[in-house]
Amino acid sequence: MEIIAQYGDVLIILACVVGFFMAWGVGANDVANAMGTSVGSKALTIKQAIIIAIIFEFAGAYLAGGEVTATVRKGIIDPTMLSDNPELLVFGMISALLAAGIWLLVATSYGWPVSTTHSIVGAIVGFAAVGISVDAVNWGKVGTIVASWVVSPVMAGTLAYFLFRSVQRLILDTADPFDNAKKYIPFYIFLVGFIIAMVTFTKGLKHVGLDLSFGQSAMLAVIAGILLALLGTWMERRVKYNKKENENYSFTSVERVFGILMMFTACAMAFAHGSNDVANAVGPLAAVVSVVGAGGELAQKSAMPAWILLLGGAGIVLGLVMYGHKVIATVGNNITELTPSRGFAATLAAATTVVIASGTGLPISTTHTLVGAVLGVGLARGLSALNLKVVGTIFMSWIITLPAGAGLSIMIFFMLKGIFL
Repeated sequence: MEIIAQYGDVLIILACVVGFFMAWGVGANDVANAMGTSVGSKALTIKQAIIIAIIFEFAGAYLAGGEVTATVRKGIIDPTMLSDNPELLVFGMISALLAAGIWLLVATSYGWPVSTTHSIVGAIVGFAAVGISVDAVNWGKVGTIVASWVVSPVMAGTLAYFLFRSVQRLILDTADPFDNAKKYIPFYIFLVGFIIAMVTFTKGLKHVGLDLSFGQSAMLAVIAGILLALLGTWMERRVKYNKKENENYSFTSVERVFGILMMFTACAMAFAHGSNDVANAVGPLAAVVSVVGAGGELAQKSAMPAWILLLGGAGIVLGLVMYGHKVIATVGNNITELTPSRGFAATLAAATTVVIASGTGLPISTTHTLVGAVLGVGLARGLSALNLKVVGTIFMSWIITLPAGAGLSIMIFFMLKGIFL
């Protein structure tokens, strides 16, 4: 308690700095994953993808980022074990943020699409198990999170597989794919609008004073989906069939129609990513602010200050703008060849999986989800469509992430104890 009283302001400033650094890493590595399919399929340029990400990542983080943040800041460690030494929780959360941020910087410099969720959860478990006690870790919750890392890519891959099969059946494998694309794409756009709006209204807006019932949320989500579908219909009318551009590849005009759809799915993915992954940066920061603000008391329930979500959103956006281009190439170009129709199926499946997880408060890995979705689209075209060497490298980087985050966190934790105690 004395440490909290004496160094409270210093600890909050330190936590804000490392929290912003971690959010920067999320932006540089994970947002690049989210935008990779859009850029890889050539539906968007890197500049357009960054503009979309800036707007929708920030909106997702601020409007729907509260649920998962609660899990990251309170669900992984049992706070009652630290009631006599609250400063250890503060040191640990600062250590976890700095450790995860350093690992993300290293991974991004090599262009590896690693999981920011792996990084922060591994770092929290590392300092808690070694620095405090093995019993301090809520292993049941950790088990659920680890299971979600397997379930999420499988779920996203399955959704992507069936979405792309529906595109093949309704549009690509028909006698007149261009006309069918114009006919069916508004329904897919409605789906994008409905899913994102539904999760935002049901789970995301409580901390800004808007608490809607499930029925009200569903009605507003349907309206949002219809408005988005109308906007998409107006945009796709401007795409005309060009006989000349279809001579070498008969689906060129069809893919241009899907390019419009990819703009909507890119927005959906950016929003979904912001809502889930802002927690990786601001969850531990919120825990530090809560403990220091309460003078060392470990409150089970504490409101999420809006400024923390804003700080996280700003860090994510800055990381993407400054360093995001490295990982975009890996996800967008190297796993499987993407076209707008394939990229749409992968992105919508991943976004759907992520927003469902955000709604239930489960911090899943967006990287795993998106890579799973891209694999699902590749499998819909046969195993030969996948670059298995790149997939293997990605899997290896995922395995290294947990021990890297944990090891760094343990070292920094003991350094902070040596400095302050």
